[in-house]
Amino acid sequence: MKPIWIVDDDQSIRFVLEKALLREGLPTRSFTNPREVLSALEVATEEDGPQILVSDIRMPGGSGLDLLEKVKEKLPGLPVIIMTAFSDLDSAVSAFQG
Repeated sequence: MKPIWIVDDDQSIRFVLEKALLREGLPTRSFTNPREVLSALEVATEEDGPQILVSDIRMPGGSGLDLLEKVKEKLPGLPVIIMTAFSDLDSAVSAFQG
């Protein structure tokens, strides 16, 4: 089964998501910033690429919305879940449109 890729600069968020998904038998791969994800996508194969991408919006080194745009160019059919701890209507609308 292909892993679910998690992108968040907060280690505790990554930890909680990893544990919850692993408890359900879903493999994960975690990243701390969008640059790491884009680098990994460049070398990912069909077997080890993501089945789903879960990303925070606000991270040092790039935003989840910019990452969403770049991922959709490379993998237009990949499901992407964008999450945030901030209630920012503009970001929510941008994520929904993406």
